[in-house]
Amino acid sequence: MFNSHRYKPLIYLNLKVLFRRTQPHMFCTSQSHSLTVSYLINNLGFTPQSALNASKRHRFKTPHKADLIIAFFKTHGFSHSQIAAIVAKLPKILSANPERILPKFQFLASKGASTDDIVLLATRNPRFLHSSLKNNIIPTYGMMKTFFESDQKTLRCIASFPALFMEHRLVKNVKLLADAGVSNSAIHHLCRTRVSVLYSSDLRKLVDEVKELGFDPSSVKFAIALLAKKTIRKSLWDAKVDILKSWGWSKETTSQAFWRNPLCMLSSKDKINEVMKLWVNQLGWDPLALAKIPWLFGYNLERRIIPRAFVLQYLLSRGLRNKNDNLSTPFYVSEELFFNKFVECFTEESCVIASNKHHYKVNQLGAEACEYVM
Repeated sequence: MFNSHRYKPLIYLNLKVLFRRTQPHMFCTSQSHSLTVSYLINNLGFTPQSALNASKRHRFKTPHKADLIIAFFKTHGFSHSQIAAIVAKLPKILSANPERILPKFQFLASKGASTDDIVLLATRNPRFLHSSLKNNIIPTYGMMKTFFESDQKTLRCIASFPALFMEHRLVKNVKLLADAGVSNSAIHHLCRTRVSVLYSSDLRKLVDEVKELGFDPSSVKFAIALLAKKTIRKSLWDAKVDILKSWGWSKETTSQAFWRNPLCMLSSKDKINEVMKLWVNQLGWDPLALAKIPWLFGYNLERRIIPRAFVLQYLLSRGLRNKNDNLSTPFYVSEELFFNKFVECFTEESCVIASNKHHYKVNQLGAEACEYVM
């Protein structure tokens, strides 16, 4: 049987040793925590709560390094509020070595970046300050410049998306695209429009999906399709396909429409449904005709699609337009050209009353008059 009296001295001794070992550490941790909180409040204007939150992510025993890094930022054009913003996002920056950050600023300055540019970049994404100059920043910058050709355009891209310097996947994914036959112009398009696509973890899968849909990797349209597929999560994509299916489109019809204009699937579910309602229920037109002009989903419903559609419907009903005429032209031409070609030239027949280049009324001879502002 266990003899508690026999082991009491041993238990006491072990607890005493353990207490001696942990007490200084606990005291030191508590002290550094208190120091960090008070420093953030007194030196950077943090609220007690925000200082407490930041101290949970990083704390220091002495303010020496924090003083150095704050002084460094101030001498390089950072305001008090900008420094506070950086520390709030990345508290451990207070223990960084200014001598390791300076070369990164110098590199960007050598490419034409102004002080304001560098401040903006660091403020937007402070993690860039911890990124390796040799292994990440320089290679990433060099690769981006091959697509933008000039330092000015490259810096503009990086300023709009500073996380580029933190994505080690970027260089790997660009190589993946090049190996898949994607042209420089297509990659350049992604850089200009949605550079975040270039650091997707599932990029290889997306490339294969877009290829299966029949897109040519060497065309810019391939990049647009890639962007659309990346932007729309699968559940939302399937929901849009179901809406189109309810209006008579098959899976193949949807794929063909997407091939003609990948951006059509970026329209919201409500927008797709409203366009279909107008086209089929109000105008009585074939829903499959829209598959040949899918870019129509991207136009403003009230300002362009509805008024132009009713003008066309009236012209067709009066025999002033051939049913076999191209249905897409009236929707994509400029406002001035549409007015001249489809409104003003028919005023003598009294089918359309034109008030000016931005207003027109369709008189449907007994039917309810429709007036729309363009």
